[in-house]
Amino acid sequence: MATDDDRRRHPLAQPRGEPKGKPKRPLPQGEQFFTPGATGLRAAVERRSAAPMAFLFTQVPRWIAPAVMVVLLLAGFAVQSWLGGLAVLPVVVFVGWLAYLSWPSLGVGGKLLRVAMLTFLVLLAATRFGLL
Repeated sequence: MATDDDRRRHPLAQPRGEPKGKPKRPLPQGEQFFTPGATGLRAAVERRSAAPMAFLFTQVPRWIAPAVMVVLLLAGFAVQSWLGGLAVLPVVVFVGWLAYLSWPSLGVGGKLLRVAMLTFLVLLAATRFGLL
C-alpha cells in the first residue's frame, strides 16, 4: 500500500504550473488587459469579461473555442432554416465581444476587417431567419 510520501513523490501528483527553473513570461511593453482610462460601459464590459476570458484561455483546451465556433458557423451555412440562423447567433456574439474588447488597440485595417466580419455574420443570420 502506498504511503502519503509515495503519493506526493509520484509525478502525476505534482501541482501543475510553471516549471521551477523557468521564469514567468512578462507581458510585452505597453500591453494591458484593460483599456487605460476607460470609463462607463467599456470599463464595465472589460471588468465583467476578465473572468470568462481567463477561464476560456486558461482552463479550457485552446482548440475548444475555435472548434465550437467553426462547427456552429458550418451549421449556419449548411442549414437553410431558422435553425441555421440560431447556430450563427453565438458566433456573432463571440466575434462581436472580441471585436469590442480589441477595438481601442486596432488600426484602421483591423477595425474594417471586424466590421466586415460582423456584417457578414449578421447578414448570414438574417437570411437564415428569412429577414432578407
